Amino acid sequence: FLRSINILDIMGALRFILFLTFGFVLFGSKWTVSQPYQQGQVPCLFIFGDSLVDNGNNNRLLSLARANYRPYGIDFPQGTTGRFTNGRTYVDALAQILGFRAYIPPYSRIRGQAILRGANFASGAAGIRDETGDNLGAHTSMNQQVDLYTTAVQQMLRYFRGDTNELQRYLGRCIYYSGMGSNDYLNNYFMPDFYSTSSNFNDKSFAESLIKNYTQQLTRLYQFGARKIVVTGVGQIGCIPYQLARYNNRNNSTGRCNGKINNAIVLFNSQVKKLVDRFNKGQLKGAKFVYLDSYKSTYDLAANGAAYGFEVVDKGCCGVGRNNGQITCLPLQTPCPDRTKYLFWDAFHPTETANILLAKSNFNSRAYSYPISIQELANL
Repeated sequence: FLRSINILDIMGALRFILFLTFGFVLFGSKWTVSQPYQQGQVPCLFIFGDSLVDNGNNNRLLSLARANYRPYGIDFPQGTTGRFTNGRTYVDALAQILGFRAYIPPYSRIRGQAILRGANFASGAAGIRDETGDNLGAHTSMNQQVDLYTTAVQQMLRYFRGDTNELQRYLGRCIYYSGMGSNDYLNNYFMPDFYSTSSNFNDKSFAESLIKNYTQQLTRLYQFGARKIVVTGVGQIGCIPYQLARYNNRNNSTGRCNGKINNAIVLFNSQVKKLVDRFNKGQLKGAKFVYLDSYKSTYDLAANGAAYGFEVVDKGCCGVGRNNGQITCLPLQTPCPDRTKYLFWDAFHPTETANILLAKSNFNSRAYSYPISIQELANL
């Protein structure tokens, strides 16, 4: 049966997901935003990214990139929220380690003074390039996320009685997290039937083009108060279940990662690290950037899976097709019974267990962070 799945079957299933989840948005339960609490190491956390850290901003968008239906959130205390995993995301775990008593809410649901504790602007399918992810429907690109942040800064000014210097001092103590680039490859460059970028660029020039745009976006965050910024590279997306299913089926092999995609990611990540160096060497005065090597950390997690309790590192806990990687989790699908044994939740995203391990490994160690750890950044 699985071998007989074709693109029409997949698109039909995706339309079915969209139909059901849009209904859940219209008739589902109300979202309640937690009030801000006194925090620990930093006063606020602002998050920019894609589905790896989106926690509900796409819920009301006409998009296939949504996760506001079961079994997503099956292990999360608040249930289904729009997180693309079974429980906590990477930034949920990071916020807890930083001492936040409540998860950072999605910007689309923030009201009033809650913005002073930070906001999550991330959007599933988003990329550095504006057109990235258009094949999946509506989303909020990195440029649009930055626009929303600048609007939020203007809103915050009222709580500082119009004192821009005081607001700047406050924002300068906050942590900013930006994780972008995955979709620019998965849902743009390596999708030639939908996008022309692979015809207009080669791997090197495409990475350079992304970095040029990313430089402008991160600079805008700096211009609107960001001083402590964590920028993560792209993980080993050539080894996620989605790629394993497509690549091995096409090449009649098993267990092989898509080296072409991984090689392109290595080029991009090397440019991101160089960008962090330029920013730290005075290009953005007073700012401190930390680069997270997600490629190395995700590789190590998969290569040493047994040491972390993972029994399955090449298949999603739920999904459809080879490696559970041809389609993401279907509405009300029964997932694997023990999520702690799986590295991947679905075709694209890690499980809560993996997210927590990654957050802990990045926080107080320089093994995957450069030039300092996140904890050192928070303490500056």
